[in-house]
Amino acid sequence: MILLEDCGALLGLLFALIGVVLSVITGNGVFDGISTLCIGALLVTVAVLLAVETKSLIVGESALPEELATMEAALLSTPGAGRVIHMRTMHLGPDELLLAAKIGVDEGAEIAATIDEAEARVRAALPTAEVIYLEPTSTVPSPRRRRRRPRTPPGTDRSGPVQAGNHSWLLSIS
Repeated sequence: MILLEDCGALLGLLFALIGVVLSVITGNGVFDGISTLCIGALLVTVAVLLAVETKSLIVGESALPEELATMEAALLSTPGAGRVIHMRTMHLGPDELLLAAKIGVDEGAEIAATIDEAEARVRAALPTAEVIYLEPTSTVPSPRRRRRRPRTPPGTDRSGPVQAGNHSWLLSIS
């Protein structure tokens, strides 16, 4: 990016020099105005190119798919880590990556030791992963209460059309 800015500056100086020299030689100030317009167009072009190049850093680009696979493999290779539930990444700079993940820790495993080992394995596999936040959870599924659906009387179909008297006016709104 710095090279692009420097090249733009040198090209702008060249446009200015050509415009001034042609104006002095010919005595016509139009060349100076044309060089000014060329410098303006050059500045707009460089600004657009810089914006496109830095957009990903401004927005917060996530890690590459290869890096994601490397981090997931490092997490799963940790003794006591049963699974990766979800993982989010974001580049904080050109050589700095943030990792936030929720990992399933096997029952009976020492949670703090498992998390420390997982962080060390990720850092060893991908040195740019400098900021790591790991949230442990049990890999044993928690019993969920099933909500009971009201029984449908025999001979009726839930998926059928809405009957008159059951807000059929909602279907006519469009």
